Amino acid sequence: MTGVGEPRVPERPLRAAPIPGPRPAKPSGRTRVVLAEVSRRDSRAERTRTELTQQTQVGEALVRGLVRAQLALAVRLSLVVAIGLGGLPWLFAIAPSLGRTTVAGVNLPWLLLGVVSFPFLIAVGWAYVRLAERNEQDFTDLVQRPER
Repeated sequence: MTGVGEPRVPERPLRAAPIPGPRPAKPSGRTRVVLAEVSRRDSRAERTRTELTQQTQVGEALVRGLVRAQLALAVRLSLVVAIGLGGLPWLFAIAPSLGRTTVAGVNLPWLLLGVVSFPFLIAVGWAYVRLAERNEQDFTDLVQRPER
């Protein structure tokens, strides 16, 4: 309330201060999007991906094939390690003189098992990773291969 003799100030609605910066562009007309070429081109790869994600029989067969390939690789390289390291005691049992041989003051069995075995295991591990990645890349190429 205003008293007698006080000037009356009209009330104004509050407005938000303008935001500095670029103004958003106004949409211009209609834009037509055509996806027919894209869907035709990737139809087989998309079908295969769908079969994998929906776990259909075809997708399960593809994944089973990848798992089998990885398992076969792991078994083969495990045999290499078992024969390589497990064969050393047999070698020393068959040729006892080889077991008594010393190199730089260290018995050969200790040298082979304590020093040479680690680079051997690292090499087998490196080969496993490389071959497993190749299996996965082959699987990915199979899934993404365009229809011929």
